[in-house]
Amino acid sequence: MLEHVKIRQLDDFFLDLGSRSSRGVFFYRINGYNEQVDKFLKKYYETARTAGVIIEGRIANPNEQNLSYFGEIMGMDFQLNRDFLSAKLAKWLPRMDENQHSAVAGAIYDTLEQLAKSGKNENMLKNVYVKFMCWLYYKFERIVNQLSHEKIPKILYEGEISNYELLLIRVLSGAGCDVVLLQYSGDQSYQRLDPDSCYSDVLNLPGLVAFPDQFSLKRMREEIKREFEQEKLYGVKPSVINCTNAWIPGEGLNDIKIPFGARGQDTHLFYNCYCRINGVEDKLTYPNELYQLYLELKNSKRRVVILAQEIPQPSVEEIGQIKRRSYTNQEQMIQDLVGNLRNVSQLELQRLMVKSFVDVLLEEAGQAGMSLNKLTNRGVYLLCWIKRYQEQLFSQWKLPEISCFIYLGGCKNSNEALWLRFLARLPVDVLILVPDLNEKCCLKDRLLYEVNYSNSLRLDRYPKESTEVQLGTAAYYAERELDTMMYQDTGIYRSQQYGKASSVTLRTMYEEIKILWKEELKYRPNFSTADEQVNMPVIFAKVSGVKDGRLQQYWTGIKSLLGEDTFLVGKVPLIEPTAPNPMKAYTAEFFKNGRLQREKIKSHSAYQYGVLRENVQEHILDKIQLLVDQRIIRGTFENGTEYTVVATGLNLPKELIRMIQKFDFTKKNPKLVYINPTEDNISLEDSILTALLNQIGFDIVFFVPTGYQTVEKFFNRIPMEEHQLGEYLYDLQVPDFDSLPSAARLSWRDIIFRRGT
Repeated sequence: MLEHVKIRQLDDFFLDLGSRSSRGVFFYRINGYNEQVDKFLKKYYETARTAGVIIEGRIANPNEQNLSYFGEIMGMDFQLNRDFLSAKLAKWLPRMDENQHSAVAGAIYDTLEQLAKSGKNENMLKNVYVKFMCWLYYKFERIVNQLSHEKIPKILYEGEISNYELLLIRVLSGAGCDVVLLQYSGDQSYQRLDPDSCYSDVLNLPGLVAFPDQFSLKRMREEIKREFEQEKLYGVKPSVINCTNAWIPGEGLNDIKIPFGARGQDTHLFYNCYCRINGVEDKLTYPNELYQLYLELKNSKRRVVILAQEIPQPSVEEIGQIKRRSYTNQEQMIQDLVGNLRNVSQLELQRLMVKSFVDVLLEEAGQAGMSLNKLTNRGVYLLCWIKRYQEQLFSQWKLPEISCFIYLGGCKNSNEALWLRFLARLPVDVLILVPDLNEKCCLKDRLLYEVNYSNSLRLDRYPKESTEVQLGTAAYYAERELDTMMYQDTGIYRSQQYGKASSVTLRTMYEEIKILWKEELKYRPNFSTADEQVNMPVIFAKVSGVKDGRLQQYWTGIKSLLGEDTFLVGKVPLIEPTAPNPMKAYTAEFFKNGRLQREKIKSHSAYQYGVLRENVQEHILDKIQLLVDQRIIRGTFENGTEYTVVATGLNLPKELIRMIQKFDFTKKNPKLVYINPTEDNISLEDSILTALLNQIGFDIVFFVPTGYQTVEKFFNRIPMEEHQLGEYLYDLQVPDFDSLPSAARLSWRDIIFRRGT
């Protein structure tokens, strides 16, 4: 019998008998979980699978067939003495040697004797003996002939062990087995069988917590299999690996300049830098520092790629060059996509690329909500960028050369972040510059080193020529700092501070329209700014009927809404369905697969908005896309109405375009007053126009004295509020508002006593 001893560390389980500090075996209960336990269990499971026994759930009791066979071979006699037990074991388990027979027989005898002393009669002892013999033959026969050898067999038991199972496993432990009991529900059940922990020890490690939900050997087995399948994705591993940032002094830009030979001497490593610098140390010298860095990299003959503000998305042509097909699981997908890297001429570089590609995609696959389709798209994007920048970064590459990729502005989305994580595991210095502290880089990576400065500087382009280096004076940057202090979370906004906005239609009383009409957006209810975007509360209303039939007051009330920022439609329709529209001929080219083809639109000779500020163009295109996506206009994606939406949105009247160009999202917004006094029908194009202007941020009011349906005929849902004023009047003529007297200003007495209404 071997002594039951304690471990010093978990890896002691995998030592040979002669290498252990005490010549003995281990018998431990594991009731808690951490990363160390997880790693140990996977290794112990694999060892038990090849040289041991794994028990998932209870050991099945011998069935009638088992008992019949045992009786036929061994007979059903029984004696409580060592020699009898040893002789029976020699016949029943002939592969065991004499020492093993003796050890196991002695342990069984001790166990049965203890049961006898506790009050068990001979018949009960015989049943236990038969059960033990059947279990040894049918469950443990593969390991009994390995007992007490240098390579110690392992038993892994999952679940709450029963009394007789514990007694037999104690026998095997003493005869030369290591045992681990895996108890997900804690130690209470075991303590009832062995209250003094005489048979086994409980594992105590710092940081143990309850086992995760659904943890089991079955799931661990599936995970081991998945890890094995994933390991096959790499193929032949590269002979060198990355040593990222471990060698750098931590001096930001200067780290990139360090020559390859001065970074480290281990030929099994390549030494690269992976750094993000937030803010700037000195605003006066920062642009020149970047320019000098570029010159030094260029003069040292290093391969350099520099991008600013965005990594251009793969084109349709680039995506079409990536070989792919339909997949049923992520391993199949990754293995297939890796085939696109087999054409890299340098074999070691190819292996490095494959390893980095597999590493980052497997890590990405673990992100919450990551579907196979989404992961495939990310992999395709990654391959497109590899093919695009491969020549610039790795032309005629050989160790220990390190190329350089500089990205000014920081990652805007997960695809860009994935690309930089991929590059950082290759012989490339990856430098991310975020000088403007108002910008946020979404990249997260355990390898990334960060340098943070408190000064902020807006820089849209990386200076590669001396003519591009614009140095500000101290007074200039002081003014910029004051500007930031005044307009950052203060409720005060500088001119054109925001480039993105979304409209929110207010539900109001009719009387509130005149009050809100002249207010700046920032003073209206529900105005807010978040994530560099404005939420604009706007008016979108229809006024039906004429209050008390009093036309003079009706027209005067409308005139009070007209001003220099108001577009008046007094003749219906504004846009005739047959009116020429130069954009109609190109809508099939401009709108494909449900998306605006923005680059094609902007580069087309018929495009009218190219003179507008870039953010204004994007704002208009965003709202056209939104109008289509929301399917507000009836017939969208049913009878081709989406093309009419696009054509109308790209051909707005010039006066409206000028109003949009000067629109500041935090200040007073442009207006549209649409009067339909007759039975003339509004056109589909007018409905599209008004719905689009509502999204852009216009206040819009329809005056319909007839009360008839107008714009709502073309809407799938009514996005505006309707106010019923009173009497319906017909066949009215819109007056000349310039000759119409303005509404008299009410005195405070009139307001108090509600006169003049």
